[in-house]
Amino acid sequence: MLFPPAALLLDFGGVLVESPRPQPAAPPALVQRLHALTGQTVPIDTIVRDITDGSRRYSRWRDDTSREQGPVEVAHERVWEDFITPSWPDAAREAVRREALSLSYAWAWGDEWTVRDGIAEALRTAAAGGIPMVVVSNAISGAAHRDFLASAGLGPLFAAEVYSDEAGIRKPNPELAWRAADAIGVSIGKCWFVGDMVDRDIACARRAGAGAAILMRSSRTARAQPTSEAEPDVIIDDGFGLLDLLHQAGLA
Repeated sequence: MLFPPAALLLDFGGVLVESPRPQPAAPPALVQRLHALTGQTVPIDTIVRDITDGSRRYSRWRDDTSREQGPVEVAHERVWEDFITPSWPDAAREAVRREALSLSYAWAWGDEWTVRDGIAEALRTAAAGGIPMVVVSNAISGAAHRDFLASAGLGPLFAAEVYSDEAGIRKPNPELAWRAADAIGVSIGKCWFVGDMVDRDIACARRAGAGAAILMRSSRTARAQPTSEAEPDVIIDDGFGLLDLLHQAGLA
């Protein structure tokens, strides 16, 4: 049985939100927007190819940084410059650079996002028990995550939201968890940290000294890189599993 938490630190994707289908690497609306933004100088099939290939490179980069002790986040402009547009004409690259923030939002937004089963119930139970909660998430656009939670009616339940693109660091860098705990004035050792990826979330929790590291299984969990330092205290299947843990810890 876990100790009663003084706060909950929760990942976004895989914990609060899941998508029933993978997000397309090159969403048609984003492709058309880039085609117009670049003055139609980059063909549509080139845009589709470069977003698709760049998405794979970006994913590999994220996996590689998960093996580092204190990874930093790449700026929005560099995501597009380094992974998507390196072969585009200079004028097209500059046009994309100027709109990197809003393009990242559009690329991050998941039309298929849904709140995970039991999460609303778990969050409201924690809130009723006076437990502050913070989102701690690696994100290409934290603004997209924040807006989704607001639209789902969950935003007001969080005391703070800490996203890697805004903080300049990414999990498993423990600094992200420390900032989340500092934002609510709670010792990290009194927090439960809930995530779905061992190499990012559980490793971050362990390095930061979180009081409990909870792994919530998701469609991404099996893809995480194994690491000996990141054994979770508890493994749960969904938000109802988190709700059960809160009940066991004494929250009605």
